[in-house]
Amino acid sequence: MQIDIYKGTRIFVACPAKAATGGPELLHQLVYKMNIFGIDAVMYYFPSDLDDPVHPFYKHYNNRYVREIEDTERNILVVPEIRTDLIYKYSKIRKIIWWLSVDNFPKYPKSFKHKIQLLLADIRNPKWCYKFEPMENLYHLVQSEYARSYLLKNGIGQDRIDYLSDYINPLFISKQQGNEKNIAKEDIVVYNPKKGYRFTKKIIKAAKDIRFVPIVNMTPDEVAELLLKAKLYIDFGNHPGKDRIPREASISNCCVIVGKKGSANFKEDVPIGDEYKFDVNARNIRKIVEKIKHVLKNYDSEIQKFDSYRHFILNEEARFENDIKRIFKTR
Repeated sequence: MQIDIYKGTRIFVACPAKAATGGPELLHQLVYKMNIFGIDAVMYYFPSDLDDPVHPFYKHYNNRYVREIEDTERNILVVPEIRTDLIYKYSKIRKIIWWLSVDNFPKYPKSFKHKIQLLLADIRNPKWCYKFEPMENLYHLVQSEYARSYLLKNGIGQDRIDYLSDYINPLFISKQQGNEKNIAKEDIVVYNPKKGYRFTKKIIKAAKDIRFVPIVNMTPDEVAELLLKAKLYIDFGNHPGKDRIPREASISNCCVIVGKKGSANFKEDVPIGDEYKFDVNARNIRKIVEKIKHVLKNYDSEIQKFDSYRHFILNEEARFENDIKRIFKTR
């Protein structure tokens, strides 16, 4: 897929204001890289009326931002899947939905209550969310194979889809490569309590002799230092897109165990051995605990099985840059 950049083209990248998660970081990375390559790209934060909409974590990108979108044929609007209503508000501009996740797309019901909420939203405002209808000037970028598969199942043609993934915060790579504090590995298992905690709590209860450390109220620098001394990262939550923390953990020389949910179930998105992926159900708790103990006891040999995953992660920034140059062509 090729999207033409003309003289005077400006790319508006919509992003939630004051938000600090994997999606917003990637949106900032896109604008940052585009400007390096000579493409005029700016952030458009929603809501757009905040005095300072930029989260402190992303101020170092020094991205320009605007409060209004110029609706012309030469311009391009990039929206994350969480705000597809924006594509209906402008008639002339070319549009791209960047699928940074699947599960966070509002039309993806997570419960019966959520289904009712979505139904009411449709009744009140039929254009509040994209419904996979054909649109001449609409294109789709995907951050994961999980998202690409989802679009194909919903009738989007392959010619309208292209792959633009992401790369982890370089801080984690530089921390590992420098490791100026000579942090040694300890028998620590790290987890994110915001993801799959109901199941993870059962794992913790079944392995009281293991030290589990949650990622809570930490800066990226603090997370990097924790991962440097941990031997293992576990994640049994949803993987709505190609998640960052498993990659940050792996690049910090942690082994990784995940549940088979979302992108984690796709080899293209989480390319680790099947022995480190488990169906999330109570029958597997004993097997998971045994695997955790095995990894901690045999860390030196186990970590070698993640060499290809780390190599994959180290090359992500270069792939991201090449994909931008390939997709967005200056005329």
